[in-house]
Amino acid sequence: MKKIIKNGTIVTATDEYQADVLIEGSTISAIGEKITAEGAEIVDATGLYVFPGGIDPHTHLEMPFGGTVTKDDFATGTKAAAFGGTTTIIDFCLTNKGEPLQAAIDRWHAKSEHKAVIDYSFHLMVGEMNDSVLEQLPSVIEDEGITSFKVFMAYKNVFQADDETLFRTLIAARDLGSLVMVHAENGDVIEYLTKQALANGQTDPIYHAKTRPSEIEGEATGHN
Repeated sequence: MKKIIKNGTIVTATDEYQADVLIEGSTISAIGEKITAEGAEIVDATGLYVFPGGIDPHTHLEMPFGGTVTKDDFATGTKAAAFGGTTTIIDFCLTNKGEPLQAAIDRWHAKSEHKAVIDYSFHLMVGEMNDSVLEQLPSVIEDEGITSFKVFMAYKNVFQADDETLFRTLIAARDLGSLVMVHAENGDVIEYLTKQALANGQTDPIYHAKTRPSEIEGEATGHN
């Protein structure tokens, strides 16, 4: 199946120009002026911009948290993304301590396969770091193509990792050429402030912010 997008304004990271785009199957095979191809479907983009699909690197689809699950799954979430011009997402894959990393990855594949209408990958949460986890990381990168890892400094007794886990994950990522994303908030202080607020009956939404003041985010960022 061939398709030609004609008369549009091509927008890239560096340029803006008038051109046609030839798509063969799922591949852009040519960009140029007055492109023709026998049997191609013509899409008239006169007066419109044509730009590469966006990447959303931070999504939480069908994610369990706090006794509930996020509303959008990989079907509704990726359809909405496609309508907005986003053609790739990177979703957060949550692990459980003491469990092989592949088990979490398999769960997230089960959520996404046969549902996603765009490309996707995962950020893999690292909640503990020991020799077993360290041995699994190369196969996660090589076999699954997952090259970024997430470490939480917040959500005590749920996701929060200790300093050794954070430090060893950073070292491992450096050695493996991968990326570490850190949720930088002081989870211990948040836990204390949250308990105080609950004890005082302070449950209005504003107290979510008040129990997470910017100072403890700054402290955690500096600590990291």
